[in-house]
Amino acid sequence: MTRDGEPWLTIVGIGEDGLSALSDEAHMALAGAEAIFGGERHLAMLGSSHAEQFIWTTPFSDNLDAIEDWEDRRVVVLASGDPMWFGVGAILVKRFGTEAVTILPGLSAFQLAAARLGWALADVACLTAHGRPVEALMRNVLPGARLLVLTGGEEGPRDIARLLTSRGYGQSRLVICEAMGGYRERLRTTSAGAYDFDDVDPLNVVAIECKAGLAAEPRPCVTGLPDDAFVHDGKMTKRVLRALAISALAPLPGQRLWDVGAGSGSIAIEWLRAGTRLSAIAIEPRPERCAMIAENALTLGTPELLILEGEAPEALADLPSPDAIFIGGGLTDGVFQACWAALRPGGRLAAHAVTLESEAILIELHARFGGELMRIAVETAAPVGPYHAFKPSMTVVHWRVERPLGASLRRGEGPA
Repeated sequence: MTRDGEPWLTIVGIGEDGLSALSDEAHMALAGAEAIFGGERHLAMLGSSHAEQFIWTTPFSDNLDAIEDWEDRRVVVLASGDPMWFGVGAILVKRFGTEAVTILPGLSAFQLAAARLGWALADVACLTAHGRPVEALMRNVLPGARLLVLTGGEEGPRDIARLLTSRGYGQSRLVICEAMGGYRERLRTTSAGAYDFDDVDPLNVVAIECKAGLAAEPRPCVTGLPDDAFVHDGKMTKRVLRALAISALAPLPGQRLWDVGAGSGSIAIEWLRAGTRLSAIAIEPRPERCAMIAENALTLGTPELLILEGEAPEALADLPSPDAIFIGGGLTDGVFQACWAALRPGGRLAAHAVTLESEAILIELHARFGGELMRIAVETAAPVGPYHAFKPSMTVVHWRVERPLGASLRRGEGPA
């Protein structure tokens, strides 16, 4: 708060049309500011001002420290469009708190693009590829889907077009929306496969109408992708059991998973595809499998998956606490004990066992901790000469348990 009890930091959303489109409240904030922070382009719109002006520097964390030096004085931050939509607003609120901040949003590039195209914004996925791997878009690329993607510069639309074409969506219609809301505004239409623009404005949004070609393999975000969606060496949780595991782990927005003994990474990847704001760490001791996990993550639109090469339980030390844990790669040498100790209260743990030794461990854990224990047998029809018969897979013991609120693990508890 300032000395008069009002928030000291005002975030003003400004568009390509500059000061003329700002509200009276925004003009008053700028007129009373003692310091103004923003990009070079935004500060150039101000003209003369009695306030001290600061252009964003790298790394961005240094700017937060500089803003904090002006705490309790009147500070304005200029941001593009709506600062709370893939903008700097959320970062500043997290650092300084809601009581210190007033937010005066402008029109976002998404709103402007949707208005120009006549798209209902509620029916569109609004995404960003700014500072993020473009492959993350793929979990939203589905036949008939409409996407608005904020890119990271003039090469962003080309990167998107190449990705779509490589995945069988080259027929998708792209509208490159440049410098939205200003006198330089321009909209150009092409297909992903025919993209050939070399003079794209760095401030752009790509509108995509997804159209799948014959080579496309649509991958819905429901759990239980086909096994052939993953590169693997046979060490993976198969489709039926993977769907059961994700259901047992119950992903909720903002939660984190540990996939211990990740193999191909199928559990961690399907966890990330199951919802929003999820995170996951795949722990796998074998480097060749870590490489497969990375390839699968890119292919299936989850490049944010953190891959840790290491052996549990030693590799689990100092990792951020999980809300859910899947143990699919061994239950010996204190793995369960380390996982249970790290699991947040209310968190879920699921484990699968196929050997008699690991089955015995799960039976003992079920006796001590409760939860749900079941044996799953799956039979698949396969050719037998000119006929077909059901071929059984190895049975799997599935155990799911929830860590009680307020529970703690006693030293030495759990099997060795």
